Amino acid sequence: MKFAQTRIAPTPSGFLHLGNAYSFLLTKALAEKHGAKILLRIDDLDRERYRQEYVQDILDTLDFLEIQIHQGPSSVAEFESQWTQQKRMPLYQAALEQLQESRLLFSCTCTKSQILQIDPRGIYLGQCLDRRMPLDKNEAAWRINTLDADFLDYIAYPSTQKSALIPEEATCYVVRKKDTNPAYQLSSLVDDLHFGVDLIVRGQDLFPSTLAQLDLARILGKQEFAKTTFYHHPLLKGPDQSKLSKSAGAFSIRELRREGKSLADVFHLLGKSLGIQEEIQSFQAFSELALP
Repeated sequence: MKFAQTRIAPTPSGFLHLGNAYSFLLTKALAEKHGAKILLRIDDLDRERYRQEYVQDILDTLDFLEIQIHQGPSSVAEFESQWTQQKRMPLYQAALEQLQESRLLFSCTCTKSQILQIDPRGIYLGQCLDRRMPLDKNEAAWRINTLDADFLDYIAYPSTQKSALIPEEATCYVVRKKDTNPAYQLSSLVDDLHFGVDLIVRGQDLFPSTLAQLDLARILGKQEFAKTTFYHHPLLKGPDQSKLSKSAGAFSIRELRREGKSLADVFHLLGKSLGIQEEIQSFQAFSELALP
């Protein structure tokens, strides 16, 4: 198998942790195995949590992990002047305008607390569909009606054709937020199409997003996205078996570096976290033992 481009796509909303390093290193390993270039795409649409020091941490972490980036920013200044998602707003807006022609788009004013009142799991059940609110209603998000969506075909790494329905977690996914900014599902899809990404490495927790984005590509007529290969890797867990979180500072790479930990130490920690019996202290060993 040969791939043209994969990507590393962190959000600058906190300091990166061991789980981020695991995903980045898997991306590097697969890129080297299959001849793909690596794009650094920093997703900064959430401006409330954006901080320059988080962008610098991303760059420092990639340098520490010895991951070569073939396309993308090499400094905070270069990111803000050339690579921020703010520069690609016209692409997102064009996709949103195209979606307005779709009968699947509808307005929703529900808050998170209202959704939880109806479904304690936080699953959106399409309660605003029958309200038929105008798309220009203030403080309304735009959602896609997925209640009648058909099965979606996708390619799972290494080269397995699979099919699945959009899971409950992505039911009637949001494409435009209440503040009128594009939502993650739309911006991520548009970016991957724009940069020609054909191999996406992401955690198992983002599998619902994969299905949502495949559905959105189908609605937009972007058949080329269906040829993308996806690898959904297992998530690293903390000592209490909870998902690692940037907001909690869990296993921060920044702190590990401040404690004097080497890259070999990080590979050792990853091996232990993954339950691999063999000793891992190098990228080569990581690639041989961690890849599927």
